[in-house]
Amino acid sequence: MASNFAARANQALMQSSPKWRLAIWLLLMLSASLWTLQLWQNGARVQSDILAMLPHLQQDKLTERALNQVEATLADQVYIALVAKDETKAISAAKLLMQKLEADLVARGKQGALTDIRSADIQLGEALGQFYFPHRFKLLTAPQAEALASQNIESLIEAATAQLYNAFSYANSNLLAQDPLLLFPANLLTLAPSSKVRASQGILLANQGDNVAAVVMAKGRESAFNPNAQLAQMTALTQGLDAVKQSYPDITVLKAGALFHALAATQTAKSEISILGLASLLGVIALVWLAFRSVMPLLLAIVTISSGLLLAVTFTLSVFGELHLLTLVFGTSLIGIAIDYSFHFYCERLSDTERSAKATVAYIFPTVTLAFITSALAYVGIGLAPFPGMQQVAIFCAAGLLGAYLTLILAYPLLAGSRLPAGSRPLALAGTYLSSLTQLSKRFTTPLGMGMFALVILVWCLVGVTKLTVDDDIRHLQQSPASVTEPENQLRQLLSGGTDNQFLLVRAPSEEALLQQLERVSPMLNAAIANQELGNYVSLSRYLPSHRKQDTAYHLQGEIYQTQIDTVLTSLGLDENLKPELQAAYLAAKTEYITPAAFFTLGAGKQLAPLWLAPNEANSPAGNGQLNDDGASAEHGADQGADYGADYGAIVLLGGIQQIDALKARFAHDESVQLIDKVADISAVMGHYRLLTLKLLALALGIALLLFSLNFGFKKAAVVVAVPALAALLTLATLGLTGSPLSLFHALALILVFGIGIDYSLFFASAQNHGKAVMMAVFMSACSTLLAFGLLAFSQTQAIHYFGLTLSLGIGFTFLLSPLILTTTQALTNNQLLTTKKS
Repeated sequence: MASNFAARANQALMQSSPKWRLAIWLLLMLSASLWTLQLWQNGARVQSDILAMLPHLQQDKLTERALNQVEATLADQVYIALVAKDETKAISAAKLLMQKLEADLVARGKQGALTDIRSADIQLGEALGQFYFPHRFKLLTAPQAEALASQNIESLIEAATAQLYNAFSYANSNLLAQDPLLLFPANLLTLAPSSKVRASQGILLANQGDNVAAVVMAKGRESAFNPNAQLAQMTALTQGLDAVKQSYPDITVLKAGALFHALAATQTAKSEISILGLASLLGVIALVWLAFRSVMPLLLAIVTISSGLLLAVTFTLSVFGELHLLTLVFGTSLIGIAIDYSFHFYCERLSDTERSAKATVAYIFPTVTLAFITSALAYVGIGLAPFPGMQQVAIFCAAGLLGAYLTLILAYPLLAGSRLPAGSRPLALAGTYLSSLTQLSKRFTTPLGMGMFALVILVWCLVGVTKLTVDDDIRHLQQSPASVTEPENQLRQLLSGGTDNQFLLVRAPSEEALLQQLERVSPMLNAAIANQELGNYVSLSRYLPSHRKQDTAYHLQGEIYQTQIDTVLTSLGLDENLKPELQAAYLAAKTEYITPAAFFTLGAGKQLAPLWLAPNEANSPAGNGQLNDDGASAEHGADQGADYGADYGAIVLLGGIQQIDALKARFAHDESVQLIDKVADISAVMGHYRLLTLKLLALALGIALLLFSLNFGFKKAAVVVAVPALAALLTLATLGLTGSPLSLFHALALILVFGIGIDYSLFFASAQNHGKAVMMAVFMSACSTLLAFGLLAFSQTQAIHYFGLTLSLGIGFTFLLSPLILTTTQALTNNQLLTTKKS
């Protein structure tokens, strides 16, 4: 069936005019060019966000919203530490930097790259004091609550007396008249999280050995992974830091934030695109020139590659609306594959110089078509991975192969019509190599030779595969250079561990239940800190006591204002006339509570609003995490009132995590508390798809065997499929022997080993009397592919390195094994002839 279809298609091609074919090809290329230009003008862009390659996790709505909140809050933050030998100089340098960044923001207005420029908030304590003081009867520290519960009011009186005679006390007559035991100041101090940092003159300070570091923070207006935003943010920072360096030359600068990782990734990707792509292109040009010694094959090779790249970009932008930089890095390998069709065409022409270009295309059409289909299916296999970036690679390379294939079928019959100069030497070398390989293979046809060969392969595969380890960690997608990670680690230490990507999501059916859950979780986290599992955490429980806790504090303070008020006033020497006012104020506070809605209108509350997740966006006091100046939600209108389920949720940020497994164990049996670890979740997904991809490879081998059986018969088809299968197995064994861990990117590369290896096998299986031409074409094809993928193995990005290394090994093994198909198929043919004669 397949052969009949190919024959009919080939006959139709032979009957068509080369001029009409070229006209159709030119029309296609022109249409693709105009459409691509239109896409760029309509907003298509190059994407450099490494996170865009990550798989999409299937989460419930509240968890998904929490992940979005945390990413939106933390993703675009920039931290700068100015380290000096004395505090005064550090503060002055920080003020100068903030002044320069704010001046840039004012000058550019809405185009300003960095917003929310800040350090310490000197008005925060005053604002919190004004907010919480009316609710002082609902607040108690743990020691105060314990003293009142045990009716040990004398200890509170003694503490208040000590404060009255303390020269540095915060007590004054106005405070004493409203809070005679001075309970409120201690409660206000508990709102400040314990930290190594301190504030002075509005600047956040931390000690670094004998030096002092002043910390300045800002938030990018746009994503740090947007190349244009990167440039704008780095320009603003550079100008500000240059001004600091001019005034304070001995200042040391530490930087942290996604911006610097994204910038390093962008620079690496751009560098690799130019270097690897250029090296691959030059290598292909050199191959073509050395083999054919003619300008026309060189020009057509460039035309083939260009048309492939054009269709690759067109299809990718049409499907995704953007082109990832890593897609372009992977896409450089397209150069080494798309050119294969040109190699096969010209090698066939060298073997029969009397044959026309049109007849040569018709001769190789069935094999090239089958090779294109199998390679395209291999890329489709890559597209099944849950990575948008890898799906782009699949579309990019499959479309690129289509462009090269159409160029061969439609443009070569007319454009490649000129005769080639004598090319006997390359063919002779290919023939000599093939002959030597044939002689060598005959030694393995004996029982002893076959046994030894099989034993070596078996031992190699068994030992190598058993040594294979697995690594699905997504952090290996991109490893930032030490120049980025080392300053960031130092700055994290200054900020008491900073904030990690992992966090707790606490959920409950009501607002009050959620606040009580947070109060239950905090002691568990304090225990984790004491056990050195965790460095710090940020929870709303510090700022929003539950109604139950507030009621408890209120009833305990009844001991002061209803039972012991006379004793308190007398012991402290206060006017007895204060009693009615204090009791009236106490009674009036009974129905007044600290609420999330009121807290989130504060400046501090707005900063913490992203940690609060109400079930309905429109009714949430925190919105989707970002509040406008009037406290209203800044969520996009399309999401207002969206259904996020019936549960309330709260995020607890974690920092300085040392033992993630121990933390998970603390909440393993608590359904209301979930430790969200996106890195681990995505890594688990990668492991799942790694196994799925290997199963897909096995399925592809089975489908190929069935497909080729229709064309070649089962025995010959089994030999054709056995070569890429054995090459993949040997590749896995070699990875195990060299200690390279197995990841999804190795598995994806093996899919391509199959797709490309099948091409080599098919051409040898169809070689008939043109073995030398096929050998030369496969040699050139393997060289060009190894140039492309071999260079990818030197990439600084681990994922690309794994991809390139696996393909280099796989193609190398396929190149060594595929010529044996010629010997094997000839032996099968001879056996069939002998069987026919005997019958």
